[in-house]
Amino acid sequence: MIVTGLQIDDIPPEERFAAWRALCELTAIPMELRSDHEHDFRASVRGGVSLGEVMLTSTSVPSLRNERTAAHIRRSDPELYHLRLTLRGESDVRHGDTEATIGARQLMLTSTSTPYVAVCERGRVDGMSITLRPSLLPFPAAELNRLLGRRLSGRSGIGAMLADFLTRLAAESDRYGPADAPRLGTVAIDLLNALLAHELDAGAEARAENRLTPESRRRTLRLRIEEFVRQNLHSPGLTPASIAAAHHISLRYLYRLFEEQGHTVAAWIRAQRLERCRRDLADPALGDTPIHLIAARWGFSHAADFSRAFRGAYGLPPRDFRHTALWTNR
Repeated sequence: MIVTGLQIDDIPPEERFAAWRALCELTAIPMELRSDHEHDFRASVRGGVSLGEVMLTSTSVPSLRNERTAAHIRRSDPELYHLRLTLRGESDVRHGDTEATIGARQLMLTSTSTPYVAVCERGRVDGMSITLRPSLLPFPAAELNRLLGRRLSGRSGIGAMLADFLTRLAAESDRYGPADAPRLGTVAIDLLNALLAHELDAGAEARAENRLTPESRRRTLRLRIEEFVRQNLHSPGLTPASIAAAHHISLRYLYRLFEEQGHTVAAWIRAQRLERCRRDLADPALGDTPIHLIAARWGFSHAADFSRAFRGAYGLPPRDFRHTALWTNR
């Protein structure tokens, strides 16, 4: 993937804010920019992370006021949506007739076709955004307009899944190759569409989810199931049957969802449990916790079965792995 970055600190202090303004002009989304730190503007942008049909950008700014007016829109409107995730700090936003404050781990959908004002004046704000075309969101504009400028939670549910995905993607962008980009973009779009459908009211939500393609619905359902499994790995009652019942699907359909990924449901659950055990065994803070208790914590009720499965996955018995890991981390 293509990644570019700009540290405003690399530019002489008296030129930094002008450089930031010029950079924003290059986006073809004109706006008015002001800052209390125009003479010492310490900001950075990491952009150009292309994910097929979406673009991911990360920014860190001091106090800043962005205003996009009707005149700016008449001058240039690429007709795009932006989903903003705030990681640190908070901003006050007026988008059309909607006003909201967006803080850490919160999301907001905006449109370049609607006037808005975003003000950061209570300290530095770090965040990221994805940019995408309206055709990637299978909802009528009138329904999406109900969500524009609203604060959406990235702390729980589907919003948390999307926030976690974007945060990790930005942190590990150098680990993915060009062939990964379209697939990762598809995941981002699917999660965003699921979040938007969830945020609409009950009747509209049902109609919106029906507009998702069958393939998107399957991917979104599988992501929900995987998150459900991760949250319940400690439960001995976590079985394919209980997972299917919790998501109101048949066992056969559950098996088919995971077979499309090249593994069985049981094998995926076992791999997740083994990974949790591996992390705990390598954690110095848990060095005095008996191995069988760690295994039981993550759903392995028989020590011999756990030892055999762990060795098959990682090439060492749990005791030897722990000894090596803790010695290395000393």
